[in-house]
Amino acid sequence: GLRVAGFFLHPPTQVFVVVLNRSLEARRTYNLKIVYSALIENELLGFFRSSYVLHGERRFLAVTQFSPTHARKAFPCFDEPIYKATFKISIRHQATYLSLSNMPVETSVFEEDGWVTDHFSQTPLMSTYYLAWAVCNFTYRETITKSGVVVRLYARPDAIRRGSGDYALNITRRLIEFYEDYFKVPYSLPKLDLLAVPKHPYAAMENWGLSVFVEQRILLDPSISSIPYLLDVTMVIVHELCHQWFGDLVTPVWWEDVWLKEGFAHYFEFVGTDYLYPGWNMEKQRFLTDVVHEVMLLDGLASSHPVSQEVQQATDIDRVFDWIAYKKGAALIRMLANFMGHSVFQMGLQDYLTIHMYGNAARNDLWNILSKALKKVGKSVNIQEVMDQWTLQMGYPVITIIRNETAVNTVEIFQERFIYDINAKTKDPILGNNSYLWQIPLTIAVGNTSHISSEAIIWVSNKSEYHRIPALDEANWLLGNINQTGYFRVNYDIRNWRLLINQLMRNHEVISVSNRAGLIDDAFNLARAGYLPQSIPLEIIGYLSEEKDFLPWHAASRALYPLDKLLDRTENYNIFNEYILKQVASMYLKLGWPTNNLNRSLIQAPYQHEELRREVIMLACSFGNKHCHQQAATLISDWISSNRNRIPLNVRDIVYCTGVSLMDEDVWEFIWMKFHSTTAVSEKKILLEALTCSDDRNLLNRLLNLSLNSEVVLDQDAIDVIIHVARNPHGRDLAWKFFREKWKILNTRYGEALFMNSKLISGVTEFLNTEVELNELKNFIKSYEEGAAASFSRAVETVEANVRWQKLYKEELFQWLRKSLAH
Repeated sequence: GLRVAGFFLHPPTQVFVVVLNRSLEARRTYNLKIVYSALIENELLGFFRSSYVLHGERRFLAVTQFSPTHARKAFPCFDEPIYKATFKISIRHQATYLSLSNMPVETSVFEEDGWVTDHFSQTPLMSTYYLAWAVCNFTYRETITKSGVVVRLYARPDAIRRGSGDYALNITRRLIEFYEDYFKVPYSLPKLDLLAVPKHPYAAMENWGLSVFVEQRILLDPSISSIPYLLDVTMVIVHELCHQWFGDLVTPVWWEDVWLKEGFAHYFEFVGTDYLYPGWNMEKQRFLTDVVHEVMLLDGLASSHPVSQEVQQATDIDRVFDWIAYKKGAALIRMLANFMGHSVFQMGLQDYLTIHMYGNAARNDLWNILSKALKKVGKSVNIQEVMDQWTLQMGYPVITIIRNETAVNTVEIFQERFIYDINAKTKDPILGNNSYLWQIPLTIAVGNTSHISSEAIIWVSNKSEYHRIPALDEANWLLGNINQTGYFRVNYDIRNWRLLINQLMRNHEVISVSNRAGLIDDAFNLARAGYLPQSIPLEIIGYLSEEKDFLPWHAASRALYPLDKLLDRTENYNIFNEYILKQVASMYLKLGWPTNNLNRSLIQAPYQHEELRREVIMLACSFGNKHCHQQAATLISDWISSNRNRIPLNVRDIVYCTGVSLMDEDVWEFIWMKFHSTTAVSEKKILLEALTCSDDRNLLNRLLNLSLNSEVVLDQDAIDVIIHVARNPHGRDLAWKFFREKWKILNTRYGEALFMNSKLISGVTEFLNTEVELNELKNFIKSYEEGAAASFSRAVETVEANVRWQKLYKEELFQWLRKSLAH
């Protein structure tokens, strides 16, 4: 037989090498037995320990987090997604605990001394990164799907008793049935457990058959949760369940295509939520503000990166999990679903999962199957050729449509890469303005005061092209990217912008809700990057006093936010403030405040109306509407004096924050006390964030220093505290200073956790906007070279663009505002 001649570790590649006494022969099976021992870790990766307090005593649990490369921390394995294998796991633990893994327990052996060994059934073929196990003393509730899958939710006994897991359990049952029907592929394991843990590096992890969630993303107390919180919990669950098919059953070949599984799961968050709540229009509407508009901010930087990134070594893997992979991935998939047609797209996905189940697939496998699906319905698009441009090039195009003054029905269409800081372009010779071209599915419609034409699609693939638009005449306006299904921005000649603004003012409903939101977002961002005069976006939002739909308000609120942060420490800030309040005032008066009828469940409240009201109250309170301030102060005082919280759920966070910022230190102390005493996870989170709203720099400093104390603030929440202090103009410099002083600790704590570090770095730097701060940032980076290089170069570019905007455009904006307010 073969003998092991020796073995050694090779740390740079994280490989364990076994040296044999002769070479292996191809196509033979060999057995390798490795005996090893390891400690359960105290950090958040690999096989780690976590704890919680029940009735004043600390209880422990142990759970795994193997994605992307941490299975190797728990046992020696071929820790890459392509090496699928079957796994048989046994766990020995004390009888007071229970153990869980991907598969159900097959047999349990009880021993004399109070120990039990659980033997789990063998798994199907799978990759190491979504293998999982846990040992805890939780309890559970269960339900069964139509097709017989047993679904259980495990959590702390007190949370299960309170019914905090019931919402998640019920929607999980309905969603498994939805996916089985949509994909036409049954869920492939006998059971699915959802495990809610107090501490976890990510929101959740899609381990096959044993998905793990951090408590605040899955437990929901219906009596004290707002709609945004309900939505958050719902979408995390929809996301992880999608992975049971996209990711677990069919797995990316290699990490450079991680965006395939993440982009799909993120896109399905909206499709699956639409199945649960058909009236909410998530995929058609909310997707725009929460995904497209959000990721375009990042992807408009020269320091962005393509969704498919090369991964050469283990240490590169973490950086492929970022918002570009999730959100741009999802936006590209939505664009694809829309130009293919949803039913053809769905057929293609069914084929993809059926062909590749229990195996691995790369992006080209998907593109080829989708091209075939289109052929079946008689359309011919080479999807690989189109999608390669969108996935292998970074950034996105801005399309400019210029109407010809002489030939009325002809337009010239240009494409170029959209970028916030024109200077950043020239710094990098590779970028050059002209090297970027996309094949763009541009939909276009023509409208007049009362009517809009049906859309036509034009594929734009050159730098500039001429096109005839039959119905176009002098008085008509043009609209591009109908319902904003495409991942690009659209700019027009000023005359067409004027016609569109005029239309919004006279009768905005001729233009669809999604396009109204898209126009607002495009205009603000085109102006910020210098493609448009600064006044255009502010003129567009002049129509909002008539806008009854949530989405355009939400888009405006999100687009105003960065602008507000660019101005909130300037001396003329009050002019900007006053203009925004003027736009908000009449809608605020019209909608008023929600009443607190606690007996009515959230879901029955008309979602769009409640969300619109919340958005308008948020704008009114944060820009200092007097009535809004008084209302918030009254509600807080009532809570303090009666010790009964009667503040309506959907606006609690706004009221807490406003109260803390306006009122004295006693209110801060009161909220701090409530943060400690409440057990409801959703409530804890907003109480903690409210503390960051104070105008008192001493309190903000106190909070920053307390944030790193794990006994007081959960590890995953500390980052939110620091970021929220940075968003507060009174705390921005404090958070920035704190971040630099504590960088070593922060980097040690979060350096390995995906997202955490980049979220923190962008959070404390994105609103720095003076030369002094830019130099502080550059000097800081010089002194600390280790780690997070990509995040820091993004930060530098963002701050440079902020400084440049102040220099070039701030005065133009203020001049227009002065003139407008004088009328």
